[in-house]
This record gives sequence, C-alpha cells and structure tokens, in this order.
Amino acid sequence: MPTQDRYQRGLAQLGLLIGADAPFPLASLADIAPDLARFAVEFGYGDIHSRPGLSLRQRQLATVVALSAIGHAQPQLEFHLAGALNVGVAPQELVECLLHVVICAGFPAALNAIATAKQVLAQRGLLPVASPLGPDAGADRYARGRLALAAIDGAAGEAVIDSLQDIAPDLARFIIEFGFGDLFSRPLPDLLTREIVTVAAFTALGTCLPQLRVHAHGLLNVGGSREMLVETVMQMAAYAGFPAALNGMAVVREVLAERDGAAAH
Repeated sequence: MPTQDRYQRGLAQLGLLIGADAPFPLASLADIAPDLARFAVEFGYGDIHSRPGLSLRQRQLATVVALSAIGHAQPQLEFHLAGALNVGVAPQELVECLLHVVICAGFPAALNAIATAKQVLAQRGLLPVASPLGPDAGADRYARGRLALAAIDGAAGEAVIDSLQDIAPDLARFIIEFGFGDLFSRPLPDLLTREIVTVAAFTALGTCLPQLRVHAHGLLNVGGSREMLVETVMQMAAYAGFPAALNGMAVVREVLAERDGAAAH
C-alpha cells in the first residue's frame, strides 16, 4: 500500500482508540523524532491494527496484558488501558485480564498494572469496579483445576504437570489449584480471551517459549482459529519487537504442524 494510505489508515485506527477529537498522542516526538511517530502510525496501526483476524477489543486486551507482563512500558500501558475502554471493554473485564497477568508474569507485574488501571479508571469516574465473583473458594480447587487444565490445554498441559512429579510435585499442584482452579475458572473473561492474552504475554516476554507452545494449543482447543493465533503473535512485533514475534511464530509453526500431523492420523 502507498505510504500515505498506510498513514491515513493508521490514523483512522488510532482515532478509534483515542476519540476523533483527542490530541495526537505522539505529538511530543515532533521536535526530535517525527519519523518515529510516523512509523508508529503506519506500522503499528496502519499495518497491524488494521488487519482482520482479531477484533479491536481483542487486540487491545492482548496489548494491555503484554505490556503489563513486560513491566517497563507504563505510559504505553496507560494509553492502551484507556484505549481498551474506548473500544468497549468493560472495566470489570479489563481488571480481570490484569488479574490474569499473575499467571504470566507474577504478582509484582499484576500489582503494578492494577495500580495503573486504577488511575485510568479513577480519571473516568469508574471506581469502584464490581468484579464478578470467582469460583467458590471452599470448593475442591484441585479437582476444578484438573478439569480446566484438561479442557483448555489438553495433552500439552498434562505433559507439563507430569514432568514435575519427580522434582517439584507441589509446583504442579500450585499450577492446577491456583492457575487453573482459581484464575482460569473465573467467569470473566471467557476462555478464548484468556488464551489470546496469555499467548500475547508469553510471546512478548520472550523467555516462555515452552509455555507459549502449551497455550498456543490452548487457544485452538477453546475455539480460537489459526488466524487468531497467528495474528496475536504477529501483533507483538509492535510491542515487544520483531525477535520476540519471530521466535513466537516459530513455536506457532511447530504447534500447527503437530496438529496437522495428528489430524492426518
């Protein structure tokens, strides 16, 4: 596409996130790196965000969770939290996705992201947020987690649990009880959204390729398409760099080949 078309398309996408009358968010670069602002509009929004395969809501949630997991892009996280609200993500779902960051990047990353979200929500008068009730804490967390693990990650997830039995069986139990029994079993967001944001976070982190493999299978297992999987990983080129996206895509290629091979038999 001609450069001008890409730029205009990017501005249109950016306008959906910030509102048509909002000031240009990259204007501060005009006196030092105007081309960086142009690249961000053309590539980040004209090329990436304009692609089919994921809704704008899904793209924003993937971006929010990835930036939360990375942990060093607070201004950009604040911008995309506001953008998620602007494209129709409910405050409750936004908060729940940030709770999910605990699984991908730990409590400090989730706590910092929640603090940023609190500022964004307070500016809009959207506090307090009524979060949906989670599963009954008194119920059998382990049994609930095993069912969720089997339904979401299937054989790939079970293999991870089995691999821990001879060295750290309690870690396996924590994954099942907390990761799947407590967090993945919460009513918001739906499982497909949880898998999209998990794939985005693991791709962006760049250090979790085995876990990315498990959750690439998981995204497909809960009804996501191959296009959704590819688009989620591709989007991370804009937020975590091309090496992270390339390494993530190599994992996706292997996962898809495994599934094609299994289907052939």
